[in-house]
Amino acid sequence: MESLLSSSSLVSAAGGFGWRKQNLKLQSLSEIRVLRSDSCKVIAKPKFRNNLVRLDGKESSSLWLLYPKRKSRFRVNATASQPEAFEPNSKPKSFRDSLDAFYRFSRPHTVIGTVLSILSVSFLAVEKVSDISPLLFTGILEAVVAALMMNIYIVGLNQLSDVEIDKVNKPYLPLASGEYSVTTGIAIVASFSIMSFWLGWIVGSWPLFWALSVSFILGTAYSINLPLLRWKRFALVAAMCILAVRAIIVQIAFYLHIQTHVFGRPILFTRPLIFATAFMSFFSVVIALFKDIPDIEGDKIFGIRSFSVTLGQEKVFWTCVSLLQMAYAAAILVGATSPFIWSKVISVVGHVILASTLWTRAKSVDLSSKTEITSCYMFIWKLFYAEYLLLPFFEVTL
Repeated sequence: MESLLSSSSLVSAAGGFGWRKQNLKLQSLSEIRVLRSDSCKVIAKPKFRNNLVRLDGKESSSLWLLYPKRKSRFRVNATASQPEAFEPNSKPKSFRDSLDAFYRFSRPHTVIGTVLSILSVSFLAVEKVSDISPLLFTGILEAVVAALMMNIYIVGLNQLSDVEIDKVNKPYLPLASGEYSVTTGIAIVASFSIMSFWLGWIVGSWPLFWALSVSFILGTAYSINLPLLRWKRFALVAAMCILAVRAIIVQIAFYLHIQTHVFGRPILFTRPLIFATAFMSFFSVVIALFKDIPDIEGDKIFGIRSFSVTLGQEKVFWTCVSLLQMAYAAAILVGATSPFIWSKVISVVGHVILASTLWTRAKSVDLSSKTEITSCYMFIWKLFYAEYLLLPFFEVTL
């Protein structure tokens, strides 16, 4: 591999500057992180910030596109935690490798968000202690399993539609890195969508089945590249899709699944449910806007007109932070109106802590660093999880 990388032509893929006929001599692969490769090129970057390469008198820590002198078939097995992992002519060799690839394919931060949201809104339907029974947990399990299978369909279809974009934005994903073939990806998303609908049908819960159906329609329209579809190309429509699924369908449909199918009670929209739906609408908009901030490079190349592309990363970043701070302020005011002291303390103190933590983290982010922006995006998801832990404690008077 060292001989492939020596005496190479070098292009800076991220910055748009090219240095032709430059000789890059690497003493060891430990000097770089290999992010992705195919039969004729390697995408890499310096492994340590203090170990930069000088090009034309300037330091460069951006991505490099390295062209070997001799073509040789090789592949990178890249992960978020080990992006430099490299194995020539390799395929997953163990069950652990396969599990790791599927873990990344499933986009685990969305899986955690789905599980916590269903658990949280399910407990909003609990009216008395006797409601906490095996019947409740069976209903929750039905909803969680069906929703997770639909979640894998949606994120998998998005990866199938964005293979080339992900080679720039998210090269560690299995389809972008070559660990999964397109055929494998299609088989996974088709299987999980069928199993999701099958489970929703045999459970016999119409709120659950309609939640799966609407999620399927919106998730397909968001990603698939067909006439009048691929709504992710349009910033506002894309945000509305995410809002509809994460804020409205999750709150209302899964609540009604517990309320009407599990408990057999009439439809009733309680005040905590209304507040949860309104609050998570803000959060879903923030996630929809923020997720495109670290992906601006690939989106520009492939014509995805996200808000980050049209307005700029900094404006979108601080808009997201401001929206969340407004939502937290509203939650603190609403929580303070609760007639129950335990609800008042938990909701007010909890949201003060979350708002303060967000502001401190936002001020420390270097918006010129994709790594820091991505890390902050995952931090937003952690705030999303925390909110669902707080919502069952809300008892409001409006």
